[in-house]
Amino acid sequence: MFRTAAAAVFMALLTTTAAAEMPRDPLDSPVWNDLAKKTFGDATVVFDERVKVVVPSIVENQAQVPVSADARALPNVQRLIVLTDLNPIQHVLTLTPVPAKAEAYISFRIKVEQATPVRAAALTSDGVWHVGGVFLEAAGGGCSSPAMARGDADWTTTVGNAQGKIWRNADGTARLRLRVRHPMDTGLAKDNTPAFFIEKLDVKGSGGDALATVEMYEPVSEDPTMTLSIKPEATDASVSVDGRDNNGNIYRSVVPAPWNQSALDLAPSVVH
Repeated sequence: MFRTAAAAVFMALLTTTAAAEMPRDPLDSPVWNDLAKKTFGDATVVFDERVKVVVPSIVENQAQVPVSADARALPNVQRLIVLTDLNPIQHVLTLTPVPAKAEAYISFRIKVEQATPVRAAALTSDGVWHVGGVFLEAAGGGCSSPAMARGDADWTTTVGNAQGKIWRNADGTARLRLRVRHPMDTGLAKDNTPAFFIEKLDVKGSGGDALATVEMYEPVSEDPTMTLSIKPEATDASVSVDGRDNNGNIYRSVVPAPWNQSALDLAPSVVH
């Protein structure tokens, strides 16, 4: 009995110490400590101004809120995740840039259910999570609204269709902008439509070498539109994007990567 009580006290002290070590949240979120523990475990977490999050000052559509997460000022970023504290589904997206093949940057659109902190956390090679964030003012309701595509009788015929374009830069980087047709259902809408969303996009050079992986979750907006900073080989005439949703559908597309800046709209091939 004494050992059990002593162990309980010891565990309580450990929990208190771990909680005390979590840095104070500059956004004063009521759920920060729980979210940080769930997301980062016992890893070291620091708030870092080099991790930038940009959101609009006025949100016109709670189901399509532009967000950019930029950790390019940090060295050796292995992973970049985006979190929304007060959304019913807090983890929005994870970007894994392949070293020397992509940068720690992504812009895309999210759904928000209410005003919330929006954060980006970058994991560097030393095991430290660097966190930046802003508070997003929004009326909300985006996560519980049904997808607009559900109003179209033929919406299933366009799922997985994509458009893309690549702009090459003189420094060897390239800006990839991609849009994929998909309802990205959260499973929270009043019409009881189950969750149906793209889980993963793998970006590869024309030779099959990995450039970046994007893992998406339900809060990513319908018809995901995103911009990445990648570093394809100078000889790559195109970049391929392989996707998969949570129903097992596979999507594959090829984006031309010319040097003459005259990239054409993507001609997708879709496999269900």
